[in-house]
Amino acid sequence: ELRDRTSDRLGAETAAIFDFHLALLGDRALLEKIRQLIRERKVTAEFAVASVLRGYAKEFLRMPEYLADRVKDVYDIERRILRVLIGQSHESLSNLTEDVVVLAHDLTPSQAANLGRQHIRGLATDVGGRTSHTAIVARALGIPAVVGLNDVTTAVDAGDTVIIDGNHGVVIIDPDEATVAEHRQAAERIIEFEHTLDRLRDLPAVTLDGHEITLLGNIEFPSEAATVIDKGGQGIGLYRTEFLYLGQEVKPTEEDHYQAYRQVIEMMAGRPVVIRTLDLGADKYTQERAAAPERNPFLGCRSIRFCFRHLHLFKTQLRAILRASLEGDVSIMFPLISSVMEVRHAKMILRDVQEDLEEEGLEVRSDVPVGIMVEVPSVALMCDQFVKEVDFFSIGTNDLIQYTLAVDRGNERVAPLFTAAHPAVLRLIKEVIRAGQRHNLPVSLCGEMASQPEYALLLIGMGLRTLSVAPPAIPQIKKLVRSITIQQARKVATTVMGSESEQVAGHDNGMQIVSFLRSEVRRVIPEAF
Repeated sequence: ELRDRTSDRLGAETAAIFDFHLALLGDRALLEKIRQLIRERKVTAEFAVASVLRGYAKEFLRMPEYLADRVKDVYDIERRILRVLIGQSHESLSNLTEDVVVLAHDLTPSQAANLGRQHIRGLATDVGGRTSHTAIVARALGIPAVVGLNDVTTAVDAGDTVIIDGNHGVVIIDPDEATVAEHRQAAERIIEFEHTLDRLRDLPAVTLDGHEITLLGNIEFPSEAATVIDKGGQGIGLYRTEFLYLGQEVKPTEEDHYQAYRQVIEMMAGRPVVIRTLDLGADKYTQERAAAPERNPFLGCRSIRFCFRHLHLFKTQLRAILRASLEGDVSIMFPLISSVMEVRHAKMILRDVQEDLEEEGLEVRSDVPVGIMVEVPSVALMCDQFVKEVDFFSIGTNDLIQYTLAVDRGNERVAPLFTAAHPAVLRLIKEVIRAGQRHNLPVSLCGEMASQPEYALLLIGMGLRTLSVAPPAIPQIKKLVRSITIQQARKVATTVMGSESEQVAGHDNGMQIVSFLRSEVRRVIPEAF
């Protein structure tokens, strides 16, 4: 049934990968091994299936690479059979029929990718951090979420009333009537404030003294492009493309990639679209399929490293991007670059793909701008070495903070240590901005940091003129921009970056800086916090 469904949707060639599944399931020797294990050792069917299939997986791992890759299919078959044997229902968060609040220990990236905004009123998890994948997706979809609560799932039963305050990171269980009334009033004030922001939709993001700030949107799914426009964004500064792999049974084809990119480019109607190449690995996709998951995947084979090891996958995406680039203002951005050689290698592969397309008689652009994410401290420190290799920098603060402070951004146990206000992080950001100014190279920032008004004020004062933020945050950041002067922002940045402030920030992990920044924002937008 799955093969036939896939054939109808993606074609017979793609669906052919399930022929291996069917062949293995129909293997009499396999079935006899399972029966024999049950008869002789008196084990459960579930144990027998898992034992035999994992034995097969080990055999595949010892084979040549093109056959060893089949181990993923074996594990997939095991999961499917066990789900049926234990009577586990397979429910999707995208198929809800009534309003719910989702409480979970954690959501996998695949589950997060399938969040349905229509019926999910709020989300709370035991684990995770502000910049974990689940939190980013929830924020992009406008779903109130609080993550890293440690034990919320043990404190709540199905049917309980809960309040999820995503603005303040609070979950209230079984609130009394007065608390419910208080939060309803707060929600009404927020809605009223948001309505006032809607009036800014078609107004430019220009400071009181006439300096324009470019506000772009970060998107996870093609449908979010419409939200960027509705909120008054000027384009897409970060198009995350991993959704094509998350929650999918089969790998996307070149045509799947192409249609996903073309859809967004057409919706943008000439506005810029920066497509980030695949950032798979770490907490996304690869680990749940690996026969031997990496011990520290955030420092392992992820992002551009993963693409270099899986060239067919990488070239498939690049072919689709180059084809789609004919439809609009498209740029390509490589993630997790850590050396100049990686940039050159990625660009060489891109040129190879361009030549392949030209040899096939397909029209391609030879002038697609190529940039990199600056999210590794080594690149931020040596950014002058990269300016001759790329057309732009985009600072990815989610990972830059993580790697600079040695704090897992998805680990709730160390969440208080994860802060953009740490002086080391701010110095690295400042250095990248200065390098861009010295070499006349465009610099933007696309991390979650830019979506917070207190940091947006600081970043503008530090010299940034392009911010890429979560779509729901665009109106508030535009309101901030239109309420300040560049001189005000520079004064704030000077205070924060002063030696005395940096010394204090080093002792309290930047809490006083955050407090100062929020007080400055409240002066111009009292409703911000």
